Amino acid sequence: MKSRRYFAAPTVAMAVAVLAMLYLSACQPPEKQATPAPAAVSQAPSNEKVFIVFEGPWAFAPDPKDATSVLAIAPKTKGHRDLFVKASNQSTLAAGVYDLSLPAHSGAAAATADPSIAQADIAAQNLQRALDKKSERYVIRLPKPEEYVVAARSRSRLGATYPPEASTEKDHAIEVSLSYNVSSLNGFSLAGTPDSGSFNPLLLRVETPMIHFVIRPAQFDDPKDKCDMHSRESFHDLTTLLGLTLYVDFPDNPADCHSKDPQNGHPAKAEAHSPVERLVGRLVSRLANRLSGNLIDDVGGTSEGGPRGIAGYLAAAMYFFAEPGYDCVSPHIILRSAS
Repeated sequence: MKSRRYFAAPTVAMAVAVLAMLYLSACQPPEKQATPAPAAVSQAPSNEKVFIVFEGPWAFAPDPKDATSVLAIAPKTKGHRDLFVKASNQSTLAAGVYDLSLPAHSGAAAATADPSIAQADIAAQNLQRALDKKSERYVIRLPKPEEYVVAARSRSRLGATYPPEASTEKDHAIEVSLSYNVSSLNGFSLAGTPDSGSFNPLLLRVETPMIHFVIRPAQFDDPKDKCDMHSRESFHDLTTLLGLTLYVDFPDNPADCHSKDPQNGHPAKAEAHSPVERLVGRLVSRLANRLSGNLIDDVGGTSEGGPRGIAGYLAAAMYFFAEPGYDCVSPHIILRSAS
């Protein structure tokens, strides 16, 4: 009789359990790895390069009361129209002290300057005296810029003796831009205190990245004037305001210009004009006044609707076909505090 081999019940149960575990582990999907949260995408602040452009007889100085600010200073004279500020909108400014506020700006306020911009030392008392001359100067306070950039230049000689030596001849800046990196084109405003009257704070609409502070001559240069007399007088007005011993000369001018130069102790004299020349000058000046931002219409009413009447259309035709221009080539100056 054959003997039968029997397995104990506990042994069978254990074997079944092991097989079940192996089956389950083979059929179990692999463990899912935790998906990391997406990293936050950093939004870089938008940057706009903005230029604050100065036209006319200007100088720039450190603000004696705030090391983070600079001052733009210009004389108010009868030979010039009132200062106006122009962005997408514009306003005329009386003599006084104004503050230009900018939106948040970045970049090093190094105030580096193009070598074409003339520089001169000024004593602290002379600067303060100029700032205190109410009704005789315009002052714009604005943040220290990243750099001073040339917006226009013209050849001239500049020196502390009259006439300046020929060795000083070079292309000098006659328009200067202060440049800034700003976070937005929104947030520019101008506030201040005119020397007489009041000024409502002005929100500047900046749609192209430029703001202009402009002082125009009261009339166009005389085509017969070969001495750049307006530019000589403008520079003389600026240096007199600041108490600087500095003179400008122009290499293409005739030698006899020195004998009537206001810088050389001679008062500026108006040239004699015929009645027709005076009429032409008045008409052109009227149109230029409107186009340059002075919105007073000398013919009548405001100029917002454009030239009016025969005089207005004649002036417009003369402006576009004769191409008159403002030829103020007075150099700008960056002032350094004299030690």
